[in-house]
Amino acid sequence: MIRVKVCCISSREELRMAVAAGASAVGLVSTMPSGPGVVDDALIRELAGLTPPGVSRFLLTPRKDAAGIVEHVRATGVDVVQICDHVDPSVLREVRERTDARVVAVVHAGFDGAEAYAATAGREAHALLLDSGRPGADFLELGGTGRTHDWDVSARIVRESPVPVWLAGGLKPSNVAVAIATVRPFGVDLCTGVRVDGHLDHGLLTGFFAAVRGAPEH
Repeated sequence: MIRVKVCCISSREELRMAVAAGASAVGLVSTMPSGPGVVDDALIRELAGLTPPGVSRFLLTPRKDAAGIVEHVRATGVDVVQICDHVDPSVLREVRERTDARVVAVVHAGFDGAEAYAATAGREAHALLLDSGRPGADFLELGGTGRTHDWDVSARIVRESPVPVWLAGGLKPSNVAVAIATVRPFGVDLCTGVRVDGHLDHGLLTGFFAAVRGAPEH
């Protein structure tokens, strides 16, 4: 069964909706240059503490230095840290060594060096997550863009990766089954595709899970 991470959770009610729908994981977004659902660290810690056992709690951090990421994990009480910018693989290794959190390295699949970065990051992270941001751009985007990317690139990364790969970027009820069939990811990650005016929408959320359940098996 494909795992589903519902990202950009910003309230107790959104957390309740995501868990009730069947989320395997929830994403809690710290300060970011793009995307919805940004909350402060105190609320991230509160929501992480309210998340039931069996549902992974992802902290989305824009920090790039190992010490800062480790501090962020400890301050928020999560069990997974999603490092949203491309970082040196040594940073991934150090975070793994200094925390109990699982480390997920984001690979922005539209970036020219995405496949090479995935290959090196996959040797140090517990998992990869493919997204549609623009690292290094004048207007920095690290997620929540609502854009898809080239799923053929993503499929190649999945085939070569030694660790599980999540697929993010513009996923919604109408395209997630095709995305799963094309990329064959470990899990899918959604944010803007199930929101209306920035708020998690029950109808879109249930439609998304129905589409995932109807997608072809691996």
